[in-house]
Amino acid sequence: MTPPDAPSNRWSDLDRPPLNTTALRRGLLRPGALWTSLDVVEETGSTNTDLAARAASANPPAEGAVLVAEVQNAGRGRLDRVWTAPPRSGLFLSVHLTPTDVPVEHWGWLPLLTGVAAATGLARAAGVDMALKWPNDLLVTVDGVERKAGGILAERAGDGVVVGLGINVSLRADELPAPTAGSLALAEAVSLDRETLLRAVLRSLEQWYGEWRAAGGDAARSGLQAAYAAGCATLDRTVRAELPGGRSVVGQAVAIDGDGRLVLSTGDGLQQPVSAGDIVHLRGAAGGLV
Repeated sequence: MTPPDAPSNRWSDLDRPPLNTTALRRGLLRPGALWTSLDVVEETGSTNTDLAARAASANPPAEGAVLVAEVQNAGRGRLDRVWTAPPRSGLFLSVHLTPTDVPVEHWGWLPLLTGVAAATGLARAAGVDMALKWPNDLLVTVDGVERKAGGILAERAGDGVVVGLGINVSLRADELPAPTAGSLALAEAVSLDRETLLRAVLRSLEQWYGEWRAAGGDAARSGLQAAYAAGCATLDRTVRAELPGGRSVVGQAVAIDGDGRLVLSTGDGLQQPVSAGDIVHLRGAAGGLV
């Protein structure tokens, strides 16, 4: 018989109770809603990998499928970075979206849209000021310093997109995966209840996705472009963009354009849009290097 305090016991950490799948379904799955199914698994490698495989299969799930894991042992971020966290210490989920009525050239807004939705939902439910680091990080402030508390990964799958979201909720300082990481707990959130936070994020995502889709994917007309710019900690700062192919560009981040690209004003007076790359905040609003 497994001892009650064994690490594999789902009740071994009473400060981190398991998610209640029945309650989550009752609160999120309703006629006419975006969310059509919600599954919680005890452990998996990556919710994005799992849901993307289902989406690309001969029998894909309906739009609005949600897959949540209590722990991921092979979670992925951008550039194949590993995302690790103790069991039940965060929110690790992926959603399946098929905006087939939106021109494909606008689909690049989906990770930015998810960032706005997550930041909005978490700010309301957790009482923590969230900021966005272009293109896909969620930041909190811990002891006056910006820290990464979440990340987003969007991947094409079948006829749609699978968007993954990882958020550090209750991680303590000695559990952080990197010195630049943070969590809602360390940012003194008023609530660390994962079910409350998950519902808030998914409801916010449903709202923003619906408005963006109703505008035909037009980020300006839906208000998404302005909302992202308003919450983006990257703007008005000097940054280094580490681009594919080993190149890098240093400049001031001055705008998010209509395609979701970060526009840099470089030393030669030119403005250069960046569509992909790793961004390092060099100086500016409190936070130093991020």
